[in-house]
Amino acid sequence: MIDPILKATAVRKSFAGSNGSPVTALNGVDLQAQAGNFVALRGPSGCGKSTLLFVAGGLLRPDEGEVEVAGENLYGQGAAKRASIRANYVGFVFQQFHLVPYLDALDNVLAPTLARSMANANDKASSLLEAFGLSDRRHHVPATLSVGEQQRVALARALLLEPKLLLADEPTGNLDPENAESILSHLSAFAEAGGAVLMVTHDDRAAERASHSILM
Repeated sequence: MIDPILKATAVRKSFAGSNGSPVTALNGVDLQAQAGNFVALRGPSGCGKSTLLFVAGGLLRPDEGEVEVAGENLYGQGAAKRASIRANYVGFVFQQFHLVPYLDALDNVLAPTLARSMANANDKASSLLEAFGLSDRRHHVPATLSVGEQQRVALARALLLEPKLLLADEPTGNLDPENAESILSHLSAFAEAGGAVLMVTHDDRAAERASHSILM
């Protein structure tokens, strides 16, 4: 049996509440995503969807449980090794894009190479921008791009280092239907090519594009 790209086992995470008592965000969550899976995480606000996404990507240490990405135990490692695992295997796509405002589209796509060098990175970044219909916008800073263009730049950035796992937090939340469909098509294509996608969404249309749906 092929090992899953993402495996979370008995993950628990709590935060301090406003009155000092703990608030449980994740209570013993088990989750797997195999190559080719496009998984939608659904549920009401505050149910722990984004928390699970950040734990899965090595950005938030759980209180208990284990998370493996491509067979690597994320939280059984030091910070430097965990950062290396993220750089090698994980791409992030956020609702707010988190593009660097003073870098143009091309340099935003190239930003992950600060964490891991890549041969022919400029050629790869240019090819991604072309694939996303952004060749003529490559030297534009985010403030001069439309919302849909900014999200496509963010997705190109996530794909640059050829990750095995894409983590997407409400990637269509700020987009019109046409741009949302474009992003979902690219996420589907990534899964169909052998990657795994874990997507937090409130959008029923987005969830319908997933191969698996989990209600939290």
